Amino acid sequence: MKVLLITPSYHAGVVEAAGSWPNLGLVYLAGHLRAAGHEVVIYDAMTKGHDLAQIKARIEQERPRVVGTTSYTASAPAASQVLQVAKAVDPSILTVFGGIHANFMYEEMLKDWPWVDVVVRGEGEETLPELLDSWPDEKKLAQVKGIAWRNQRGEIIVNPARPFLPDLDRLIPAWDLVEWEDYTFYVLPGSRLGLVNSSRGCPHQCAFCSQQKFWQQSYRERSAESFVSELEHLKQTYGVNVVMLSDEYPTRNRERWEKILDLLLERQVGMYLLLETCVSDVLRDRDILDKYRAAGVIHVYVGVEATDQASLDQFKKSITCEQGREALALLNEANIISECSFVLGTPEETPEHIDQTLELAKHYNPDFAHFLLLAPWPYADLYPELKPFIIEQDYSKYNFVEPVIKPRQMEAEELAQAVLKCYKEYYLERIETYPAIRDRFKREYMLRSLQVMINNSFLRRHMQREGPLPAAMQKALELLESGI
Repeated sequence: MKVLLITPSYHAGVVEAAGSWPNLGLVYLAGHLRAAGHEVVIYDAMTKGHDLAQIKARIEQERPRVVGTTSYTASAPAASQVLQVAKAVDPSILTVFGGIHANFMYEEMLKDWPWVDVVVRGEGEETLPELLDSWPDEKKLAQVKGIAWRNQRGEIIVNPARPFLPDLDRLIPAWDLVEWEDYTFYVLPGSRLGLVNSSRGCPHQCAFCSQQKFWQQSYRERSAESFVSELEHLKQTYGVNVVMLSDEYPTRNRERWEKILDLLLERQVGMYLLLETCVSDVLRDRDILDKYRAAGVIHVYVGVEATDQASLDQFKKSITCEQGREALALLNEANIISECSFVLGTPEETPEHIDQTLELAKHYNPDFAHFLLLAPWPYADLYPELKPFIIEQDYSKYNFVEPVIKPRQMEAEELAQAVLKCYKEYYLERIETYPAIRDRFKREYMLRSLQVMINNSFLRRHMQREGPLPAAMQKALELLESGI
């Protein structure tokens, strides 16, 4: 059976502003489908910037029997449109929807989007091949764990959940189906960017997040040898030289994580690694941060989220403000690019609190600070508390940059403008220091990141409205263009 796996075309100018990378979930699904005897095509409409007409043309060209897509909450409407187009091309196409939003919102999706045939809940590597073997026999479908679907009477059937995969080393990524020329990390010109994970799951309980609920607070690891061997394969076979770890928490097990670093050094893999981890692990690993850098870890995002303890406690972050500041300082001292975000826009948000957050963010001194508006995922622990303040039901706006919650003491537009002010003030004060950074790699990295932010992020359209770039920003860009 021919299967077309599509990444929907959704752009908010946030995470994807830094580069383009393969949809790792589809790469894994493709490998397992192919192992089960199916023909598979991966189509990244997002990276290609294709609209619905182009997506329709590609579906007509491929003539698949199955079209699958995946999404997070903000991209769910775009993913739904992909499946709607597939049904318009050929009503007999089996349409399958997966991803984190689908995992929780399957009943709403099957009720509101009649062009969606089946929703895959949880991990799909075993579920999807079993689904295709069973379709359209309803007796067989009823035995497929991990799906929600409609029977011939239009009733929504929710099958029991599928247990998580016991051994992540047995995953089968179909890297050969990836169009590698499409993927790069804009900050490093000429790079080829891959997305890989070394673990799945998160044991934390952050109230605004959903990863721990998706993984049911479980945590599974790949072996260090399996993970590093995959990095070697990507480097040697496809020329991948920058890897972003998709793990929610790759460093949890210090023994395994340090073995990964040691293997990267022993085998001289020669890759740059970008990852996220928690504040406590940076503090724990203060004695080996030099090994992080030597092994290729150049950029670390840490989950700081707030600069006041009341917000950290509300978000169920098991850290203190001082620990967050110290973790960022340690990364800076180790010459590792530091990044964090500050979540704004709770129902109790005020202009004064935003100003305070900005000033404390400057004190925390991360290389990159993001000021994100709280997105009320309908399945997050915070949702009941946020629901009375939600002013926007369009999921496509749940992207951290558009206000979907109205605080008691602020208007939505006032909140949006306050976020822009935070970005402007934070970076304008820092830009003048970029040319003086002594380490050449970091200096070039910071200047190119500034260029990427201006050219690709959601900030671009706001800057264009305000006229010419500030003099300090223009000077920094001129330095970059002159060869630094």
